[in-house]
Amino acid sequence: MSVDPKHTAVVLIEYQNDFTSEGGALHGAVQEVMEKTGMLENTRTLVDAARAAGATIVHAPITFAPGYGELSEHPYGILKGVVDSTAFVQGEWGSQIVDELAPQPGDVIVEGKRGLDTFATTNLDFILRARGITTIALGGFLTNCCVESTMRTGYEKGYAVITLSDCVAATSPEEHENAIRFDYPMFSEVMTSEALAGELEGATLPAG
Repeated sequence: MSVDPKHTAVVLIEYQNDFTSEGGALHGAVQEVMEKTGMLENTRTLVDAARAAGATIVHAPITFAPGYGELSEHPYGILKGVVDSTAFVQGEWGSQIVDELAPQPGDVIVEGKRGLDTFATTNLDFILRARGITTIALGGFLTNCCVESTMRTGYEKGYAVITLSDCVAATSPEEHENAIRFDYPMFSEVMTSEALAGELEGATLPAG
């Protein structure tokens, strides 16, 4: 898959304190895989390289009003876990984007994410198409949940989808590895952050 920085967006899904940081409501659930893959540092390094190459950086945090009125009265599955842990509440530290990946001038922050698929309740598709984006590279949380949901929809919508195998984390190594091994290749090009950085840098070098 050829990568043109001008038409590429790195989409950062839920790099928020409740996942990424000590004391975050759900950090303990993902800490093992985060440490195993080095995903936070890998992502920071990639984002720096992507910005330098001229790619678009898109932040996709998930937030809820206090009381989670946006969800059903009796949530189940992963969203029940969010409610039970009181994670991602608007205005609280836990919902803030981690300092290491704080948005910079020129970045895009997508608003309205309330569920798993980043496209579903946001204007992400409009933003990408308005900017001429044809390739999306995905990193974040969870490997087998929001990242995978966004990957599948991006594929269906006709984007060239890259999933960053060392920039994602799940609640167990088994879930993480299973998604990357069996699911990701069906709907995306699986790449490491280093490989994508190399593609972006190579695309900006003068010919010859």
